[in-house]
Amino acid sequence: MKSELIISTYNSPRALVLTLLSVTKQRVQPDSVCIADDGSGQETRDAIADFQARFPSLPIRHVWHPDNGFEKNVILNQAVATSDADYLIFIDGDCLIDPVFVARHLEVARPDRFCSGSLIRLDDPTTQAVTEDDVLEGRVFDIAWLKKTGTLRRFTTWLKAGALPKPVLAALEHIYPVGRNWCGGNGSAFRDAIIKVNGLDEDMKYGGGDKEFGIRLANSGVKGRHLRFTAPLVHLDHPRGYKDPEKIKAHRLKIDHARKTGKIWAEAGISGHQVSA
Repeated sequence: MKSELIISTYNSPRALVLTLLSVTKQRVQPDSVCIADDGSGQETRDAIADFQARFPSLPIRHVWHPDNGFEKNVILNQAVATSDADYLIFIDGDCLIDPVFVARHLEVARPDRFCSGSLIRLDDPTTQAVTEDDVLEGRVFDIAWLKKTGTLRRFTTWLKAGALPKPVLAALEHIYPVGRNWCGGNGSAFRDAIIKVNGLDEDMKYGGGDKEFGIRLANSGVKGRHLRFTAPLVHLDHPRGYKDPEKIKAHRLKIDHARKTGKIWAEAGISGHQVSA
């Protein structure tokens, strides 16, 4: 089973490099890495080139389209369409993945299942202070470090940091009372399952697109499986100037429609791209 890690990004080269550094520390490496770039400028291109020079053994492909505003779903569909991997793992380019992250997603992969994890959110001062060595030496995943930064304020965040033995955390994932929703910052599925529902809805911008996609996967028979506590991921803080309350409101109607009608196929989806066999 060939795997690919798809990383979405937009004009955040520092965060992207920190994310890529966390990929180099994976106990099980993905077979390839795809940077799904929603229209970043030259600084991001330069950062990717510099990173590839530093870590030539990590296979990276850069999928880019022009900047037309927030079109994450479009570039993700393009990344899926051009992938030759069987299994796809999705994160955002401001997420640092624990060394067990890829291995855990692959461990529980099944054709009739999508996996969805969660995020450990750093505040802005901590985000700005994170260094490359913090990532490479694993400090950002250390419970003592996270506690010192004030990140572990909630019991659930402590669990997300892997505070208990893996069998206990895996059991908690089965019984924890939250919805099995797709999380684009920590999710995975077989490529064939994604293509079957025509990928993400490209008419949906920020807010709700992940949930609508997960509902359609579930409607197609691919049910969600939580990796809430066993696939740790640290999220770097950033502004969200692209939030549009009116679009978010419209997206809620699409989510309700997909849930009530059993909808599977996205009209504006991956079929608009040339899909590799």
